[in-house]
Amino acid sequence: MQPKVSEPMVIMGRVASAFGIKGWVKIQPFSEYVDSLLGYKTWYLGHENGPWREVTVAQCETHDKTLAAQFPDCPDRTAAEKLKGLLIAVPRSSLPTQEEGEYYWADLIGMSVINGAGETLGTVIELLETGANDVLIVRGNGPDVLIPFLNSVIGPVDVTTKTIQVNWSADFLL
Repeated sequence: MQPKVSEPMVIMGRVASAFGIKGWVKIQPFSEYVDSLLGYKTWYLGHENGPWREVTVAQCETHDKTLAAQFPDCPDRTAAEKLKGLLIAVPRSSLPTQEEGEYYWADLIGMSVINGAGETLGTVIELLETGANDVLIVRGNGPDVLIPFLNSVIGPVDVTTKTIQVNWSADFLL
């Protein structure tokens, strides 16, 4: 077992499945741009609360809205299948700093969404880029809800408490 990484990590995606027979894996990125992980030759694999294992990326390429990657210690499909479900992270210090009011998609995923009436609408499970604006996909007790990431809808985002305040009625969920 690898020692726990002491530096804060940002989850950038997850291993979705094995890809082919030569040890490649399919990666579902959690970033705005599919190719955001291509600039990092070292990733960390693990679970949300660790432990994280440092891996070198031997090869990585985009495939539509996913990535395909190969690691040196993953020689075949059987080894790749064992990685399914693991999260991919990079150290927060390796990411560019954000301007005020900017957030990494990876930071928004998992946040609770609460409206002005104090009602919890659910948890952000994914973001969509629509061209006009980004959209939060929020999963609660009913069907998933799409909430536009617009200044008129999104209120304070608190990364510390992992909450997003929204100007969105629970009536819109029906």
